Amino acid sequence: MSTFNTSENEISIFFLTGIPGMEHANIWVSIPICLMYLVAILGNCTILFFIKSEPSLHEPMYYFLSMLALSDLGLSLSSLPTMIRIFLFNAPGISPDACFVQEFFIHGFSAMESSVLLIMSLDRFIAICHPLRYTSILTSARVINIGLAFSLKNVLLILPFPFTLKHLRYCKKSLLSHSYCLHQDVMKLACSDNKVNVIYGLFVAVTGILDLTFIFMSYMMILKAVLRIASQKQRLKVLNTCVSHICAVLIFYVPIISLAVIYRFAKHSPALIRILMADGFLLVPPLMNPIVYCVKSQQIRNRILGKLGQKHN
Repeated sequence: MSTFNTSENEISIFFLTGIPGMEHANIWVSIPICLMYLVAILGNCTILFFIKSEPSLHEPMYYFLSMLALSDLGLSLSSLPTMIRIFLFNAPGISPDACFVQEFFIHGFSAMESSVLLIMSLDRFIAICHPLRYTSILTSARVINIGLAFSLKNVLLILPFPFTLKHLRYCKKSLLSHSYCLHQDVMKLACSDNKVNVIYGLFVAVTGILDLTFIFMSYMMILKAVLRIASQKQRLKVLNTCVSHICAVLIFYVPIISLAVIYRFAKHSPALIRILMADGFLLVPPLMNPIVYCVKSQQIRNRILGKLGQKHN
């Protein structure tokens, strides 16, 4: 049989994994998962609503925050269908084509989130190191162009994934390791040569590492500029403007790095730990980012409290 036959000719369905040993309690597990998705979707929609409706929030920093909220929404909605099917309806099966589509959106929005975090670090760098030139550098038109350029870059970067997976043969194994489809997880099921997938997957991973490297470099330059400020009170005030973004970076990258370390150096660790960390990678950032920015951003917090006060009156 030809190496380039589609997966439908071999295996007609893949099976996703819920939480091992807790299949009997899926309905109970679905309750906190659904609540997390609900809070994440409502939180990010709230961020987008206030940024769009409040003229005082029409600034580069909040435009970038709206891009982050859109990435988080995309990440939540991409994984939601299979999570609901597994834990609420106990239906782990997924067709190969649906699986390839899901992994495209999950990887695409993950790459977009990484890019937005990089853009936001550059925003903080310009605001702190070149405050007088901030508005002239980050004009509205330039912000839109940056967003579109990075979106196009990430679409083109992830677009080969589903096509390279579709050209593999899947003739023996059909059980995936997570509650959603990932490129590296699907390609391990192939019984044909997946060398192209491995190499391209590594290339995509390197782009994510580069994003993190540039974020780190931005903060090194920010720290260098802050240390030049004589007043300690002023230093803390300047650094406080970065706290929300630093939290968002940690929330996004810590689960990814931890999961990569476990897969590389602790292959015999319990499957439950790996699965919970993988699920957390998709659930936690969309859930926590709106909370962090609502708590730390006084302008957004005041707008939300103001609206709630009007309704209460």
